[in-house]
Amino acid sequence: MRKKYALVGTGSRSRMFYEAIAKDYRDNAELVALCDTNQTRMDYTNSVLQDEFGLDPLPAYKAEDFHQMLDETGAEVVIVTSIDRTHHIYIIAALEAGRDVITEKPMTTDASKCQQIVDAVKRTGRSVRVTFNYRYAPHNSAVRELISSGAIGEVFSVHFEWLLDTKHGADYFRRWHRDKRNSGGLMVHKSTHHFDLVNFWLESQPETVFGMGDLRFYGRANAEERGHFTPYTRTTGIEAAKDDPFAIDLTASPVQKALYWDAEHEDGYQRDQNVFGDGISIEDTMQVMVRYKNRSVLTYSLNAYAPWEGFNVSFNGSGGRIELMVRETSYINGGGAKEQEGAAEGIQLYHFPLHGTPRVVPVVMAEGGHGGGDNRMLADIFGQSNSGGAYAAGYRDGAMSILTGIAANRSFQTGRPVEVGQLINL
Repeated sequence: MRKKYALVGTGSRSRMFYEAIAKDYRDNAELVALCDTNQTRMDYTNSVLQDEFGLDPLPAYKAEDFHQMLDETGAEVVIVTSIDRTHHIYIIAALEAGRDVITEKPMTTDASKCQQIVDAVKRTGRSVRVTFNYRYAPHNSAVRELISSGAIGEVFSVHFEWLLDTKHGADYFRRWHRDKRNSGGLMVHKSTHHFDLVNFWLESQPETVFGMGDLRFYGRANAEERGHFTPYTRTTGIEAAKDDPFAIDLTASPVQKALYWDAEHEDGYQRDQNVFGDGISIEDTMQVMVRYKNRSVLTYSLNAYAPWEGFNVSFNGSGGRIELMVRETSYINGGGAKEQEGAAEGIQLYHFPLHGTPRVVPVVMAEGGHGGGDNRMLADIFGQSNSGGAYAAGYRDGAMSILTGIAANRSFQTGRPVEVGQLINL
């Protein structure tokens, strides 16, 4: 019998899930309903399901009719891909209604909402799964296996540098993410991936966090200090923005046009805001230190205006060193094939034994988004067992990843270290 899923939030991020159900896993899974605040976006999703996958249109419910949707469709699992600040609303409502949940990262955006989710899981006994696709990328799982095998002994320190370029990185400053109330900033929305990877690699949890972060590149004031003036709030159809390399035209992409330009009349959401305009409350330059329960220490940086996309990470241990360098494809969310989102272009993984010969560790270059992690994760979620494999992330994993970012945000404000254990009660 096929498991029934309902989807909440039909923006560009949702396609990875509904396409997997409609195409590769239709023998095991069935999408039974859509839910969103915007009818135009739901209509577009239904048109894709019908035109590309030959499915009948699904019932479409407005957000205020969420409980009605559950009652009428018999959905067993709710997939949450809505705006970050609303994740907790649908997660908790689904749990209270006796449903399990699959949620996009981040699980939520602040400590209070995180506590509410944790309490709801304990109260209901239902499950919350967070879709950390980077865990499944072959190069990232290879690092986990190296460390677990004792290849470098006990890990003492980790240096992790993540680079977002001026295509993908800039995109966070065009969208709803630019308002920290919506996304928790990049420390939560984006770095939740990275902090989860460190937890996953070290098999430990963050204990103390200290960080510094600022908005240095994007925003009106920074641009004008550099003598760069862009007197427009958005960029589609604006003559003055034609030669702006940071501008996007929503009408140039059929997907973005359908999901955002054509849907704007309903909610006023502008997907193409000027990255050098006003109203940006998130940081673009961030440095963080974390001590873990196993006494490992992480130094981490995230910059959102780099000339290339990808990351470098190194591990120093009692028995040697591991270095991983990954270059990823640049992309704009919803502006191209989802398989290209974070796809690996180049991977170098090295093992340096303390008293041995350095070696290159062979890694499969897997196809698909997020270093090949998307396809493996989707198989894990929607495949035959529907049970989740060794890399599946639950609510505790979701909490531990965002709590590092939430603590970093607090440290940005106070200039002091933050004890993660004092943020919520797990």
